[in-house]
Amino acid sequence: MPVARSAPSDAPALHSGALGTSDIAFFVVSAAAPLTVMAGVAPLAILLGGIGAPVGYLLAGITLAVFAVGFTTMSRHVSSGGAFYAYITRGLGPAAGIGAALLALIGYNGMEIGVYGLLGTATQDTTHALLGADIPWLPVSLAGLLLIWYGGYRSIHFGAKLLGVLLIAETGILVLLAIGVLADGGARGLSLASFTPGNVLVPGTAAVLAFAFAAFTGFESTVIYRREARDPDRTVPRATYVAVGFLGLFYAFVVWIAIQAFGDAEVVAAAGADPAGLFFAAITTYVGDWAADAMHVLIVTSVLASLLAFHNAINRYALALAEEGVLPKALARVHPRHGSPYVAGLAQTVLGAAVVLAFAAAGADPYGQLLLWVNTPGMLGLLALQLLAALAIPLYFRRVSHGEGVLRTVAAPVTAAVLLATAIVLVITHLDLFTGASTTVNTALAALVPIVFLIGLALARRLRQRRPDIYARFGTEPEPAQPLKEPA
Repeated sequence: MPVARSAPSDAPALHSGALGTSDIAFFVVSAAAPLTVMAGVAPLAILLGGIGAPVGYLLAGITLAVFAVGFTTMSRHVSSGGAFYAYITRGLGPAAGIGAALLALIGYNGMEIGVYGLLGTATQDTTHALLGADIPWLPVSLAGLLLIWYGGYRSIHFGAKLLGVLLIAETGILVLLAIGVLADGGARGLSLASFTPGNVLVPGTAAVLAFAFAAFTGFESTVIYRREARDPDRTVPRATYVAVGFLGLFYAFVVWIAIQAFGDAEVVAAAGADPAGLFFAAITTYVGDWAADAMHVLIVTSVLASLLAFHNAINRYALALAEEGVLPKALARVHPRHGSPYVAGLAQTVLGAAVVLAFAAAGADPYGQLLLWVNTPGMLGLLALQLLAALAIPLYFRRVSHGEGVLRTVAAPVTAAVLLATAIVLVITHLDLFTGASTTVNTALAALVPIVFLIGLALARRLRQRRPDIYARFGTEPEPAQPLKEPA
């Protein structure tokens, strides 16, 4: 039995008890960037899937809720801040766990760093729409890197409150649109035709499902905040279900509202004519020009909220891996006042700046290449981690004594594994819809996920030979320093 790692009792640590259910849910939902997903991606889902598109988001939400059953059950038994890789290690072994750890680092970094390209282009669009000014994207993205670094440097309590405000604002503008459409009765009267089998069971639904699963990326990060949660055995599962339930229902509702704004017979043509302007046209018609201006601004803040949420998740993964002894020990340092993994945050910011500057130096398009080419393997990597975790959960519970039911430990994770495998196939087969790139580029982007995992397996083999002590205890919970209490 490996000896647990320990840290000096007076060493700075993450703030214990800083986050409640709503705080953690804010992090997760903010990472999904609901306003950006709706205004930027939902019109394409309508264009491809027709008026049955809302059901695609409901089905994705149901799939991930099934996954969450086993995932949150395991969170009560494995409390490591490494989440995905810790679960996979316990079920599939240290080699698979180390491969998963590398995949998680690449996946979460890909999901964040690519979005700096979106920040640049979204800010360009906003300043052009509101001021008629054209600004370069690179200074905006670099300024965003500094803002996000500062947000991660401050306490997790600060980040949770900031994300709460930003999330309420971005969802609020969509609720305002919904109120306007419902009060007016829509373009042709309110209709529930979107939910009839004839409009759902169409060839385009597969593409909608691919978009829908991508819209939930990052929801599983609830467990990363376990060490900072109040009563984590209750708070983490609640936050997970709240996040999945909210996103699934809210996405479906807002897409349905957009359809009602134009009418069942007209919305597909409207989405095809101007997908980027669909939501702006709707809110202008039903609320007013001022609301469209506000939506432009709130898309920028939505992107910033997503960046901060992913930045905090990445920092905690790096902290956990540094505590494992896999990453440099310096990344495990926690700020004595803010209780933040500030060295990991600085390292992540430097990495992000290097990638952004490299794409800029190559003359790459910030949206079509920096965002889509970096985000896509990140999204696929996180979906692959969900699948591996779903496979690991029943294997783990077969090996340990527990009082959990078969539904939570076997039925739900096995069902989730089948559904997630189907989702991955859907995303890969429709990758051109995400990237707009050639088959060669799409193949390379998809291939990065198994390549990274295989590199992780090779690193695991090397670690087993050269550092067998670290390999043997990988994925077990270290004994962190005595936690700091969040100051009043």
